[in-house]
Amino acid sequence: MSQDQVLALPNPSTPSHPVTFNPEKCNGCNQCVEHCPVDVFIPNPEKGKTPIVLHPDECWYCGVCVNDCPRPGASTFNWALQHKGYWKDKATGKVYQM
Repeated sequence: MSQDQVLALPNPSTPSHPVTFNPEKCNGCNQCVEHCPVDVFIPNPEKGKTPIVLHPDECWYCGVCVNDCPRPGASTFNWALQHKGYWKDKATGKVYQM
């Protein structure tokens, strides 16, 4: 009987990258995969590697994946442009952004 090979290819529909992983700090514990309410990630089939961002367009930008990560600096959250807060100092006119 032949063995079937299953492939998971990331969705390339937009350049959205809600989360980036630092492969030097991420140990592949997959807590972000387990805690994500939308299933944006899947575990990497290679043990100890960063999770695969399979459906970046489905991200709710809740930040649970980064907040629940046990290793500081292993993942970084990239807020979508429409979610980035900004404000302007009336006195100086300088614009600040998250």
